[in-house]
Order: sequence, then structure tokens, then C-alpha cells
Amino acid sequence: MTARVLVVGASASGLSTVEALRRKGYAGGITVLGDEAHAPYDRPPLSKQVLSGAWEPERAALRTRDVLSGLDAEFVLGDPAVGLDPASRTVRTESGRELSADAIVIATGVRARRLPGQDGLSGVHVLRTLDDSLALRKDLLAGSRLVVVGEGVLGSETAATARTLGLDVTLAGPLAAPMAMQVGPLVSGVLAELHTERGVRLRLGEGVVGLTGEGGRVAGVRLATGEVLPADVVVVAIGAVPATEWLEDSGLGLGNGVVCDSRCRAADGIYAVGDVARWQHEVLGRLIRLENRTNATEQAMAVAGAILGEDRPYAPVPYFWTDQYDAKLQVHGFLPADAEVDVVEGDLAARRFVARYRSEGRVTGVLGWNMPKQARLRRQEVVDAFRAAPAPAAGH
Repeated sequence: MTARVLVVGASASGLSTVEALRRKGYAGGITVLGDEAHAPYDRPPLSKQVLSGAWEPERAALRTRDVLSGLDAEFVLGDPAVGLDPASRTVRTESGRELSADAIVIATGVRARRLPGQDGLSGVHVLRTLDDSLALRKDLLAGSRLVVVGEGVLGSETAATARTLGLDVTLAGPLAAPMAMQVGPLVSGVLAELHTERGVRLRLGEGVVGLTGEGGRVAGVRLATGEVLPADVVVVAIGAVPATEWLEDSGLGLGNGVVCDSRCRAADGIYAVGDVARWQHEVLGRLIRLENRTNATEQAMAVAGAILGEDRPYAPVPYFWTDQYDAKLQVHGFLPADAEVDVVEGDLAARRFVARYRSEGRVTGVLGWNMPKQARLRRQEVVDAFRAAPAPAAGH
């Protein structure tokens, strides 16, 4: 009998786990431990609606106070976890608390990577938390020249938002086009055209080696070629690493996340969910970790079920989306770097299309650009191929 559940991480995945437990009829005690003082909030709006000012920060909250209260869970916020004893299922916090439970769910997410020397300069930002977004917005409103280091999803979204605010924006990174790693050369080439048309300068295909400063404030971004891109604000968006430092002495398997079985179980009574979880995907036949909002919710349902005795593997078809300017991209499945890509609906030139990705003769993913309904329908091709055999796709 599971009398108490402790969720470590007041994140989207952590909150979704609580909600899933209640929906499934769990009536025991639940404690949610969070390192931030904020109640659970959504992260995708941080680089878009919150950063642009279209939303007040409060609107990013995942649930109202009344809804959170209705979950009958204790929220312990602003007190990071610093250690875990799996044997006694006890978590120690920074303030000295010791919290024990029959089941523990690790939902601590990821932390942003940083450039060497960036912490010694003002005007340099990462974008992971609500406070990060608000601090960056303040600097953007006072600044004029932004350099975004990192051409992935977050970097591309941040560059787009900053352009809508009127800043002079340069996007820098080692790959050839925005989101090249996530969507491949065909679609990333279209994204490059879109950003260029909107006034973003692309300095891609060249590595960034460091920052320059004057009087304690950032003054530029130094490329591997020696050139310095002038900036009064810099956003470092070079990826993230799982937040597992607090687990280093726990004895749990750690390696690019908390290593779990196909039921998202890291040890007896210990589970992981969301960005921090690296679990055995039974269809793919390997460990996988996903950093996206949809997985946070879907995996939470699986973990809640596992806690309550359900015995089903978690083997999703991944899904993520990104909004940049008036473009909405939706991706179902996997998009391997070496995939064959063809446009199966719409028109690439019109920037309204569905692209299908094939690897080794099988469909591994579909991408819709401003065609959400059509992309969703095409998802079935991915599902059918996915069920037939493991997808030969890159994972992490």
C-alpha cells in the first residue's frame, strides 16, 4: 500500500504526476518539493509570450491556487533537494528537512549549459526559469543589440521574440541553419530564410569560443575565427543537462539522466519523469530521454500508473512543437539527420506543408509547418511503422 508519495520537482511533469495520481483514484498523501519559490508554471511561454510581454508572468502558471488546493497535496517550495537515500526513501533538502515517502518521483528536469566566464558578466542570460525570462526581458527592453548563442529550438525562438521587440539580433552557432539538428537540412533551410527575412543576422557554421566584456558587462561574442560580434545582451542557449547532481551519492544509475526501466522505475519505489528521466523504450530497444512538454504529461500518466500497480511499458511516439513569428512547426516521431525527406502535402515555397521523414525505407516522423490537422493525420504513418519495428532514429 502506497501511503505517501513524494514528488521532487514542482515542474510540469511533477504536477502532472500529482494530477494523474488523483485521477486514478489515489487518496494517500502527496508532497511536492520544489527548488523555486514559484508554484508550478509552464516553460514553453517563457521564450515567447512571457518574454515578449504578451503575457503577464502569472499567466504562465499551470493551475490556479484553488485548483492546486483541490489536489490535497502539500507544496514545499523554494527548498532544493540535496540528497536521496533510496533505501529509506528519504530526501534531504537544502534547509535541512528530511522528507520520506513510500514512493518517490524524481522530476527535477534539466539545467541550462553555460559558457565559460559568463557568470562574471552582466547582460548574459540563460533561459530556463520564469525568473530567467523576466530578467532577460528587462535587459532586452533596455538594450539594442542581442546575440543568441545556440541555433536550436530555444535559441531560434528567443531570436524571433527579440526581433518582434525591435532589437538588432544575431543568431550564432556551429550548425548550418536554425534547428538543423532537430529538423534536418530541408526544413532548417526554410527556417533560415524566415529568420533572415525578419531581420535576424545568421552567423552560423562557426563555433563560439567565449565572450568579451567592458566594465563588468558583456560587450561581444567571440567566434572561433577570432571575430567578435558586438552585443549589449547575450542569450546562451546551448542546450541543457539533467539536474542530477543531488543524486550523485544515491547509488541510482545516472548517465545523461536518471536511468530507468521501461516502467520509468530507477529503483524499488523510486521513479523518474520528464526531462530528467532516461528510460528503456521497449519499441526502440534502447534508453531514451526526451526534453519536451508533451512527454512531461504523458510520462507522468505512466509513472502514476506504475506507482499504483499498473504494469505497462512507456513507449510513446514523441511530439514537440515550436512557434517562431507566424510559423508553427509540429513534429511527430523522430527526424533522423540522415533521413530522406519529401513534402507530402502543401507547398514548401508557401511555407504551409507537411514533410515526411524516412530512414531505411520506413517512416520515422512527420513535420507540419502551419498544417497542424494534416500533420496530425499523417502521424498514423509514424505509428504504423513504429509498431512494426524499432525506429532507426537518433535518440539521447
